[in-house]
Amino acid sequence: MATNGKKRMRKTQAYLLSAALLAGTFACQTSVLGATPATARLSPQYRIVVDDVEQTFYSTSGSEMHPLVYNGSTYLPLRAIGELMGKNVNWDQTTQTISIAGIRTTSPTKGILDTWTKAQSVSVQICPEFTIMVEGVKRSFTDVSGNTVFPLLYNGSTYLPLRAIGELMGKNVTWDNDTKTASLSGMTGIQVTDADSFVTSPAEGNTAAGVITAETAKSRALAHAGLTGSQVTFTEQRLTRDDDRQIYKVEFYSGSAEYEYEIDAITGNVLEFDYSGHHGTAPSKAGALIGEAKAREIALAKVPGATASNVVKLELDRDFNEAKYEIKIYSGNTEYEFEIDAYSGVILEWESETHS
Repeated sequence: MATNGKKRMRKTQAYLLSAALLAGTFACQTSVLGATPATARLSPQYRIVVDDVEQTFYSTSGSEMHPLVYNGSTYLPLRAIGELMGKNVNWDQTTQTISIAGIRTTSPTKGILDTWTKAQSVSVQICPEFTIMVEGVKRSFTDVSGNTVFPLLYNGSTYLPLRAIGELMGKNVTWDNDTKTASLSGMTGIQVTDADSFVTSPAEGNTAAGVITAETAKSRALAHAGLTGSQVTFTEQRLTRDDDRQIYKVEFYSGSAEYEYEIDAITGNVLEFDYSGHHGTAPSKAGALIGEAKAREIALAKVPGATASNVVKLELDRDFNEAKYEIKIYSGNTEYEFEIDAYSGVILEWESETHS
């Protein structure tokens, strides 16, 4: 009886193993629409140094992530690079779009150092269907020969080649083959200081004066608002100066909402933002109050990475038969203020200001 029991056990284990392998194969084949399977080299022996500081990359689950080598190029995890850039990295499953934007307010991801993984061949997916958006502007990347390169997907993480990472970070990329070290440092390009005259040619998205174009400023505002050009009516977009900083003022309507932006004319970052959601409509005047907890939740949903500890003010303001919650949030170097209708939960006013 014991012998028969062991045979049944082995058969059961073999069946479960076969089922697991089959399920894993199916998941891999159907994980990303339009992806092409490929083989890359996982390279934990490679060192990545950014501005003289060696970097270790972690996934959101705390697992260490190592460089990949594919087709002669070194690839790095995009979300971890977003942390180094101080940007939020978001994924839209419906459109297969990765967005790098805003000011990151959460601390860098921490994890456990991986000392056991060895260099090995791994299965990856080449993902030409993925779209990379940086501050609302679609980006594409090429290798040194001018050929388009696409993101890789490995273990649920998106990777881009070093050359593309250098472009995103605005840094020079060098490689030391003896120490297997990739270094990203300084700013791209070289500086000439000896000439009879100097002329600055416009880069992509920038004017000859070194500032972004009005169209780029508008696209940054739209990306922040989560709207498209067809959904809004622009009422103002002009370049001006505030103290020693050049800014674009961008204003538009969408339905009953009014949006006002101040965009840094050099970096394209959102400096100030003002939203009025009740233009042409009146707030609710009846029913039960939504409560402080719900009002706090509504406001925090608009501030990436913020928690209840970032809320410094939450007050109920009553005026006759109208009521609204006034909320103030500090996150990173940005201050947010909200007015939320206490009956409907509609955001009546919303503004943010980023301090240098």
